[in-house]
Amino acid sequence: MGDVADGFAGSKKEMNAGAQAVAAVVAVGGVLGGAWGLGEFFELGHSPEDVKPAVCSTTKDELPAEYASGAKLCAALNRPDLPALLGTPAEQPLNATGNGRWITFGSGVKIAASEAKVQLKTHTVQVSASYDDLPVDQAVEVLGVTAQQQTVLGHPAVVYSYPTIAITFDFGNGKTGSGPGGVARHVMVAADAKGGGGTSFDVVIWREDGTLPDDLALLRVAEQVLPTVPGWRAG
Repeated sequence: MGDVADGFAGSKKEMNAGAQAVAAVVAVGGVLGGAWGLGEFFELGHSPEDVKPAVCSTTKDELPAEYASGAKLCAALNRPDLPALLGTPAEQPLNATGNGRWITFGSGVKIAASEAKVQLKTHTVQVSASYDDLPVDQAVEVLGVTAQQQTVLGHPAVVYSYPTIAITFDFGNGKTGSGPGGVARHVMVAADAKGGGGTSFDVVIWREDGTLPDDLALLRVAEQVLPTVPGWRAG
């Protein structure tokens, strides 16, 4: 998702800028999620012992070293026990990607954001890092009616839903289409226990069959992955 934007907290105008930053980050799940139409070409048939992480492919990484890069997020998310954490221990990951970039708003404000995604046949999981200076306990006010305050490993967090877009491929006619997909479940977690803003991480799960993901699986993934992400501060 120049320098990190200064001082979003404070005035209403600044709060609106922070809310805009959050919206830009959470929209990633909506744009990338949904049924890709490729899953039918893969079958499970693996035992948990056979499951191996996919090879991470970094499509873009333009952030300086002080930020969590897409490659590092992919390494943290693309763990051997990810299928087990999702409740599908015999499922083989299909692909893993990561990228890091600057998001520039109309005002000229630039915010660093990075993300990684692992796709399985039944689930897709994504972790992103945002440096928007909006405290997580304030984000609950802008994330909609589904947002609920939570605590993850002692850090302030918000669990919320966001719709995905289903993208379909018609290989016979060479056409693609899109429409409403399922619902993704997110948990946004502050990088430090004080939750003072600056850095937050967003873990997202959506199911390829469009059904609602399991919140227990979402929290299991967050609790195992986030402590291994650069910028996470325990305690």
